[in-house]
Amino acid sequence: MKKVKMDIPLVEMDGDEMTRIMWKMIKELLLEPYVELNTEYYDLGLQNRDKTDDKVTVEAAEAIKKYGVGVKCATITPNAARVKEYNLKNMWKSPNGTIRSILDGTVFRTPIIVKGIEPLVSNWKKPITVARHAYGDVYRDVEYKVEEPGKVELVFTSVDGKETRKLVHEFKNPGVVLGMHNIDKSIESFAHSCFSYALDLRQDLWFATKDTISKIYDHRFKDIFQEIYDKEYKDKFEAAGIEYFYTLIDDAIARVVKSGGGIIWACKNYDGDVMSDMVATAFGSLAMMTSVLVSPEGYYEYEAAHGTVQRHYYKHLKGEETSTNSMATIFAWSGALKKRGELDGNKDLIEFAEKLEKASIETIEQGTMTKDLALISKNENINSVNTRTFLEAIKAKLDQMI
Repeated sequence: MKKVKMDIPLVEMDGDEMTRIMWKMIKELLLEPYVELNTEYYDLGLQNRDKTDDKVTVEAAEAIKKYGVGVKCATITPNAARVKEYNLKNMWKSPNGTIRSILDGTVFRTPIIVKGIEPLVSNWKKPITVARHAYGDVYRDVEYKVEEPGKVELVFTSVDGKETRKLVHEFKNPGVVLGMHNIDKSIESFAHSCFSYALDLRQDLWFATKDTISKIYDHRFKDIFQEIYDKEYKDKFEAAGIEYFYTLIDDAIARVVKSGGGIIWACKNYDGDVMSDMVATAFGSLAMMTSVLVSPEGYYEYEAAHGTVQRHYYKHLKGEETSTNSMATIFAWSGALKKRGELDGNKDLIEFAEKLEKASIETIEQGTMTKDLALISKNENINSVNTRTFLEAIKAKLDQMI
């Protein structure tokens, strides 16, 4: 069979644990037999990040700027236990956070809908896309543990040396404090990405913060969104028949649960992190959630929305059978290949990626699926299979289509 060619590479970022195992299987079974894969490879596995003092993560992000498209495997963000387990030199930061800061994009996460997997919220009939701001807040915070009585102040020193001080808290007993920031440029990029994405999908855009409590920080987000919408997008939204809607984050949650779906929900960084997991789980599984980082400069990074599936990896190391859902990782690859094809005018690559997605969905809808989906599927004839057998079933379906 003639393989689909790729003229321009995309950036391939390998990862950790069970998702790293699946990454290799997906390439072996679903990609390399059909596509002459052209990738620039970066190993973002925890050991290599430690070996390179995390420079490899920065290099991967810069490569995405060069080539425009990247696809990333799930990676470990180490805590104290992981530092000990892997004998690390440092408690390295989240590679996702590093890449997002460099690309200054917005993360859009959308559930993969398949027949037989019914949302826990019965009135959700269409996918809900969570747009997550990908810069700042607690992900780039500065923290301090207070051990003795004293006061903590927020101090701004201008370039001419003038100081402005605000009391955060006067501690009489031990406690903790953190400082976080954001910048107008990143918030503006977030707004543009959300408005553009809503126009592309022709879906309503909802945005939510807590500006009634955070009267400067959150209110800045609200003001920037409104200013950009009024100036550049209002007429376009009205022409497309879609709406931009702002509300408080707690009100947004109530509205989203009562909605029928089919909306884009824009959230600040932490809110988006939490709410995208909630939406994914309510639609069926975290392993059924696509994730793409979209930069205003035209850079795209595709990944699975879930983690490295640590528990399954330890079973795999013991030689035990696993049934790990690879759908989100498959769709990370298909999304990246489609975008590479769109940017390069490569119709064959786009068609292959679309067939790969269709084959994956039809495999589940016809009854063959991993254990996590078998437990919640409404299908009558369910064939619960292991990690590799699921991918082989998709391959058989893909072969029929091709």
